[in-house]
Amino acid sequence: MRRLRLRRTPRLPVEPLTTGSTERRSVRPLAHGRVHRPARLFAATAAATVLALTASGCVTVHGETALLPAATQAEAAQALADFTAAYNRADKAYDPALDANRVTGPLGAINQAGLRARSVNTPGGNKDHQPLELTDARFSLPRKAGWPRWFVADTDSNRDVDGGAGDQRWLLVFVRNGPEELWEAAYLSILGAREVPAFAEEAGYAVPVAADGDALAVAPGKLGTAFVSFLKDGQGPFAPGAHTTQWREQRQKTAQRPGIATQYLDQPTDRGDFAPLGLRTRDGGAFVFFATRFFERQTTAKGYRPTVGPDVKALLTGEIKNTVTREWVSSLTVLVKPAGTDQGAVAVTSRLQGVVGAVGS
Repeated sequence: MRRLRLRRTPRLPVEPLTTGSTERRSVRPLAHGRVHRPARLFAATAAATVLALTASGCVTVHGETALLPAATQAEAAQALADFTAAYNRADKAYDPALDANRVTGPLGAINQAGLRARSVNTPGGNKDHQPLELTDARFSLPRKAGWPRWFVADTDSNRDVDGGAGDQRWLLVFVRNGPEELWEAAYLSILGAREVPAFAEEAGYAVPVAADGDALAVAPGKLGTAFVSFLKDGQGPFAPGAHTTQWREQRQKTAQRPGIATQYLDQPTDRGDFAPLGLRTRDGGAFVFFATRFFERQTTAKGYRPTVGPDVKALLTGEIKNTVTREWVSSLTVLVKPAGTDQGAVAVTSRLQGVVGAVGS
């Protein structure tokens, strides 16, 4: 494919996909794509300290290096409540500022873009707002040294019908970048209740997987690059499914249609609050959250121009003459098998994506 030259644009809308489907539909925006700067070091007197007794006496281990739980159960519950309250305020008013400090990473980019688009198209707010409720929360709290810290909240939402095959769980990853920072939701995965994996535990805590570890078939830090490569040439460790082989087939079918050509450029996003995060599962594998960014350029024949929906139009810069380029953020969750697995080592379990910007030319 010919390399695209694209102008960076402010992150802006949302046309997320239904989990397990490649059909686009509008869903409620869930806010901003800023990437936090690395947490600043803080004075030892302000750091939490842990006293460890050894054979030689008492040794002080500071919070920067001690292996500490991400949060207490009570703190995790409060973070979930704060996110839900902020999300509902923002969704009711279609005002991205109202939850901008409670979302980040890929979820933040998608959410904030969607709210900005809807604030343009529906300036009076959301007349159909129904408060989001997240209940029956189960928290997976890993231990780690230093910052950022993070945990996973496995919740039941009021967005589906409980019981049976349609019962779904919302898994949210909360990230905190320092002792004075707020907990922010960086990832969201919506899975069937039976699809949520069993997480491994050590001493009662979830077990995080290192971004560059060698215990898995693909290290979490390499998943974004591997997925981008797979979308380009179809080669790699990904199992067939709606978000892998079927998505590639869909792209190929739409690449050349009468009067319009579509090109794709995919990029890994693995820095800051877009960094992959994963937990060990009981079967020896891992459940990992990661994200990519891709550009979708549509060019029409002379005398025609691409059409865009109202949410994309609200985020559009430039004028559409015969080309429009949409910028998407795609948030994925995968089950990764242990090292030594060759074929189908990575199964994509969910994909949530949205348009965050568009350029006309």
